[in-house]
Amino acid sequence: MHIPVSIAIIPARYASSRFPGKPLADIKGKTMIRRVYEKVGAIIDRVVVATDDDRIYQEVERFGGKALMTSTDHRSGTDRCAEAISILEKGGEEEPDIIINIQGDEPFIRHEQIEALKSCFTDDSTEIATLINPIVDSEVLTNPNRAKVVIDTNGFALYFSRSIIPFLRNTSNTDWHLYHKFYQHIGIYAYRTDVLKKIVLLRESALERAESLEQLRWLENGYRIKTAVTNHETYGIDTPEDLRKVLDMGIF
Repeated sequence: MHIPVSIAIIPARYASSRFPGKPLADIKGKTMIRRVYEKVGAIIDRVVVATDDDRIYQEVERFGGKALMTSTDHRSGTDRCAEAISILEKGGEEEPDIIINIQGDEPFIRHEQIEALKSCFTDDSTEIATLINPIVDSEVLTNPNRAKVVIDTNGFALYFSRSIIPFLRNTSNTDWHLYHKFYQHIGIYAYRTDVLKKIVLLRESALERAESLEQLRWLENGYRIKTAVTNHETYGIDTPEDLRKVLDMGIF
């Protein structure tokens, strides 16, 4: 039986309107990018940071990690992952079967979440995989910054939206989560390498423009996205205030 070869790529850019230099933010004596790298490296042998900034590159090299310099023009982490793979292949490295994309602002990701993502590829029909999390309160359900997803009976995504999906008739939306199992999307992806190389060539789609969600481009073009359910919340860091709040929770 063929055992899939995996690599984790951590896209990390310096420029951020809400949190410039975020990957270099200190978290209890270690930079954020180092926290992510060490979390991922504990479960995946091959880990690479794909960055567009020399300061991040130097930090990864300093703590003994592997980093690559990539373009400043990428629209998304997916595009940055594709360039990183191209650089590695040109350097003579073995092409992986599966590429796991973990953003550089996910220092609180759990090992079991990465394993859940990898497990999606035991299904040979899986092209792309991502994580979803049950919604248990109305604040998350009604927040347009939290993408929602509906799935089919086999766990493949049917649609992603910033709106509440599905719509429940004759009930206040503040109570909807009590009557139906809703899921939020956690933006951590894995792709088969051949699929990644194809989806980055796709043009921006109408649904993607409408919702500002890149995964809709893939669905519109017929690609299937397998989901894995995690009951653990992730704490993506978008602002310095986000980081302060999470640190106050005592996770580290």
